[in-house]
Amino acid sequence: MRSVDECMLMDFYGNLLTEKMRNTMELYLDDDLSLSEIADSENISRQGVHDTINRARKQLQNYEEKLGLVERFSSQLALIDEAIRLIDEDDAEGAKALLMALKTEI
Repeated sequence: MRSVDECMLMDFYGNLLTEKMRNTMELYLDDDLSLSEIADSENISRQGVHDTINRARKQLQNYEEKLGLVERFSSQLALIDEAIRLIDEDDAEGAKALLMALKTEI
């Protein structure tokens, strides 16, 4: 299950993983390699790759549960998108209010 969410988690927390987990996840997500291809390149079993990916996923989710950086970032992007929509509709006051809320959040 390769997803945008996993990529975002890697962007925010990937450096907190062990080197082995980080490298395996990068090969899996960024290079789009299969478990077998990763196993061959890293000289480990396919099951070992599978286990490493699952441990890394759990660790990334754990970081997000504790720190919430991806959720916060997504919320800020939503505010920016809404402000842009209001600007496009010539609602400067509404856009200003949203941008002030964003400034306060940041």
